Amino acid sequence: MAISVPCSCGKTFSLKDELAGKLVQCPQCNAQLRVPGGTDGGVIQPGLDPVFQRKKFLLRQKHLAISEKYYVWDETGNTILFIERPAHLMMSCLAVLAAFVAAAIVATIFGVLAGLCTGGLQGVFGVLAAFGGLAALICTLILLVPKRHVYIYRDDSKRELLLQVDQDKKFTPIVATYTVKNATGTCLANLKKNYLYNFFRKRWYCFSPTGRLISVIKEDSLILSLLRRFLGSLYGILRTNFVFLKEDGEQIIGEFNRKFTLLDRYVLDMSRDVENHLDPRLAVAIGVMLDTGERR
Repeated sequence: MAISVPCSCGKTFSLKDELAGKLVQCPQCNAQLRVPGGTDGGVIQPGLDPVFQRKKFLLRQKHLAISEKYYVWDETGNTILFIERPAHLMMSCLAVLAAFVAAAIVATIFGVLAGLCTGGLQGVFGVLAAFGGLAALICTLILLVPKRHVYIYRDDSKRELLLQVDQDKKFTPIVATYTVKNATGTCLANLKKNYLYNFFRKRWYCFSPTGRLISVIKEDSLILSLLRRFLGSLYGILRTNFVFLKEDGEQIIGEFNRKFTLLDRYVLDMSRDVENHLDPRLAVAIGVMLDTGERR
C-alpha cells in the first residue's frame, strides 16, 4: 500500500511502503521530507493525516503579533502546521467599554436612589451602588468578551482547518475546560485544568469523549514548580517544562520542553509513547494549550 507524503510547497506524492521512516526529497521544491512510519513506531494511527504521523513536533511562536500564532515544524525543518488563537482585540475593547458604561449606569441609578433616601436606606442604596456597579461590570464582560478558541491549520493560508480547541466557558474562576475537535466538529477529547492545583504544580487532564481519563500532563518537577512560583523563570533558567503521563499518573509517555532561546520555541516529543497511547493530534493540541493556556 502506498504512503501519501505531503510537502509544505503543496505537492503530495505517493511512495512505496519500504520507504517508511526514511528521508526523501520533494520532486518539486527539493525539500527533505521524512516518510511517515518506519522504525519510529510505524503508522501511529490508520487513517490519520500524514502530518500527524510522527513522534516529534517543533513549535515556534510568532512574535509581534496581536493574536497568538505558532508554526510547527518537523525534524527536518519543514513547516507542517500553522496554529492561531485569535485575540479579538476590537471586540474585547468594545466589551470592556460596554462593561464600564453598564457599571456606571447601575451605580448612578442606585446613587440617585441613595440621594433620595434618608437614614438606613441611604446606606443600603450606597452599598448597592458600589456592588451593583461591580456586578454589572463583571456580568457584561462575561456576556460580551468573545471566547478564545485555538485553530490548527495545515499552513498559514488558513484554507484547511485540521483541528480546533474550543474554550467551553468564558468565566472559569477555578476549573477551565476545553474541547478538542477535528475538522468536521467531532469531539476528540476534553481538556481540564484546576487553577487551585496550579499554584503548587501546573497540571492538565485529558479525557476521552466518554469521560475516560487518557493522560495527565504536569510540570516536570514539584521542586522546580515551587521555585518558579517564588523566583520566576530567572531569565529562562527555570523555564517551565511538562511531562505527559498515562492515566495512572506514573508512566511518562512524552515531554513538552521549552528550548533555551531568546524566542519562544518548544519541542513536543512523544517518542516514549511506544504503544501510541495518546493520539498525536491531542498531543499537539495539548502542547499549544500548555503555552497559550498558561500564558507562558
